[in-house]
Amino acid sequence: MHLTIALAAAGIASALGVAAAAGGGSPHGFTARVTNPWFPLKPGTRYEYVGVKDGRPSRDVMVVTHRTTTIDGAPCIDVSDRLYIGGKLRERTTDWYTQDRQGNVWYFGEDTAELDRNGRITSREGTWLAGRDGAEPGIYMPAKPHVGQSGRQEYYRRHAEDRFRVAAVIRSVSGAPVSVLTEETTPLEPGVVDNKLYVRGVGTVTELTVKGGSERNQLISVTRAH
Repeated sequence: MHLTIALAAAGIASALGVAAAAGGGSPHGFTARVTNPWFPLKPGTRYEYVGVKDGRPSRDVMVVTHRTTTIDGAPCIDVSDRLYIGGKLRERTTDWYTQDRQGNVWYFGEDTAELDRNGRITSREGTWLAGRDGAEPGIYMPAKPHVGQSGRQEYYRRHAEDRFRVAAVIRSVSGAPVSVLTEETTPLEPGVVDNKLYVRGVGTVTELTVKGGSERNQLISVTRAH
């Protein structure tokens, strides 16, 4: 049985301006069972986004698989990401995430490939794995994000150096946090600033380049397997 949650793109956008064995632990306190409410990665969940990339219509499909991979001693959940531009598959990526005992989600690497219109690989720039060639993991989403909190999400010198800062925590009338807005930057692209909006219990719902570009990505559906 699948539950499909359709989200109104305009409504969310206006608020700006997911191994078969995913439950095991590790000696370092990491687990591939990612339950952080701001970035939950339940196996079998499928996220679909639409937007604009390089000035062209794009569609991004992210699937939390049932596979896990151990990277630098940490069990990580495998997340498949497929980017289509103009209806053609132009980028395929596997990302690896894990969670520590405090509930922070860590990013341990990605295997990415850019493709030409005929499906041939043109670049693997951005590929990195924690523990290899000096690459280090980083915190992708804190357990309890608060305004002003910042950190490094990844580090592979001159290839992957994304950082985040929590710009806002949006609360309900009762005072409970319901969404988090982050700002992402990288010294590799000093003129670019991206905003991401996360909704509690869902994950990433909007990505928007607010400086140095015009890219955007909007969640339109979530399909959860039960």
